[in-house]
Amino acid sequence: MQTVDDAERRLLARLDASHLSGFHLKTWLVAGMGFFTDAYDLFIIGIALALLSPIWHLTALDLSLLGSTSLIAAAIGSALFGRLADRLGRKRIYGFELAVLATGAIASALAPNLIWLVAFRFILGLGVGGDYPVSATIMSEYANRKDRGKLITLVFAMQGLGLIAGPLVALLLLTSGINHDLAWRTMLGLGALPALATFYLRRQIPETPRYMLAINGDTVAAARAIAAATGATDLLPSHAVAPAPRRDRGRAALRLLLSSHRYMLWLLGTGGAWLLLDFAYYGTTISTPIVLRSLNTHPDLVRDTIASLLIFTIAALPGYIIAALTIDRLGRRTIQMLGFAMITLSYGVIALVPAVTHYTTIFLLVYGVTYLFTEFGPNTTTFVYPAELYPVSVRTTGHGFSAAAGKVGAFAGAFLFPIVLHSAHLPAAMALAALTSLAGLGITALILPEPARRSLEEIAPDTIQPAKRPRPVPKKSTTLA
Repeated sequence: MQTVDDAERRLLARLDASHLSGFHLKTWLVAGMGFFTDAYDLFIIGIALALLSPIWHLTALDLSLLGSTSLIAAAIGSALFGRLADRLGRKRIYGFELAVLATGAIASALAPNLIWLVAFRFILGLGVGGDYPVSATIMSEYANRKDRGKLITLVFAMQGLGLIAGPLVALLLLTSGINHDLAWRTMLGLGALPALATFYLRRQIPETPRYMLAINGDTVAAARAIAAATGATDLLPSHAVAPAPRRDRGRAALRLLLSSHRYMLWLLGTGGAWLLLDFAYYGTTISTPIVLRSLNTHPDLVRDTIASLLIFTIAALPGYIIAALTIDRLGRRTIQMLGFAMITLSYGVIALVPAVTHYTTIFLLVYGVTYLFTEFGPNTTTFVYPAELYPVSVRTTGHGFSAAAGKVGAFAGAFLFPIVLHSAHLPAAMALAALTSLAGLGITALILPEPARRSLEEIAPDTIQPAKRPRPVPKKSTTLA
């Protein structure tokens, strides 16, 4: 007779050993559209502010606040939605983070003044942050072991298309001759469209089998979900047993995360590396229009937007693609360390050799290297790592805490970099980015393990067990001997 534990192990083994399927591709697309939207909404603000600044007579402090508000909100959204997805289930909240994001985007386009725009960008940021832990975890918990890193990376790689879409939309609006006040409002409002288009599809994604097994050991529902994902037809357990009543595992599961030396150390590694990376990455990316204007005595927003588009297309997008193709072979740790090392070197060259900024082409090449090795490096792996290192009962919580740390770093970078660029100029800002990237390299080398090609249960066993069901007992015969 097959026991409940045997059935669970068998189901998860089949999921780990499965091949890529249409379900995996659908889940990737539905999850990835959120990151396309996230990237567009977070980074379009840099171009929008270049238009808005002379209209509203914004100060350097105003620009820093508008550029960074959505990021501190994203930190709150990551922690909040991450915790809810462990408490309530991935499916029950999936999609609502995009509804929050879309609301913030539409409201931002209608903002009458600075205070309201800050408030609406805060709402948008809550939705952006909520997308990180839930999308990453849903993809990781449905993925097979061989392609898990690639699938999670492909979800995040949709950010690269969002980075390109922003400058393309901006160029279309800037060259159309429309009023600048209408242009910046259109830029911000368009960010709601892909989020609204994806909401319904996210509501159709079924609960992950790993979560169903962890909460109540429901092998029947988990088998159906795995069959839908893999196309297998022989997965139902031989004894279909009704699921046990759901236990309140929230506090016990959270204690598992916070009381484990190993998990707390990993949380320091995933959150710390993400914080340091995002400090440099968001600080420089949101400030890219300011950086490019500093290279020219006669700034031109259209020319600078084209330069941003070229950087994202030639350097950033290939970085995502290379990461997706190599992450399961090279490993997360190797890629993250290589990326941190190369962006430290690139930022360092700009900081220590100021003459580089006198030659626009050379500067763009060096600056572009930072984007190539950020995407083929820690910007991707800091997203993948926490989707694998924590037990299923606290996986979105661990990812949410890590992403929240990253967005705190992003907020600090987006807030401080414009101020540094205005007061101390470009080399000082690049030196700051180099030092934080070097610290990220150190954290990765000292703390983080390599989870590639290992099952999630092997990496982080969930020691909070669901309530066990009694095994089926054969009916006694009523026939007299």
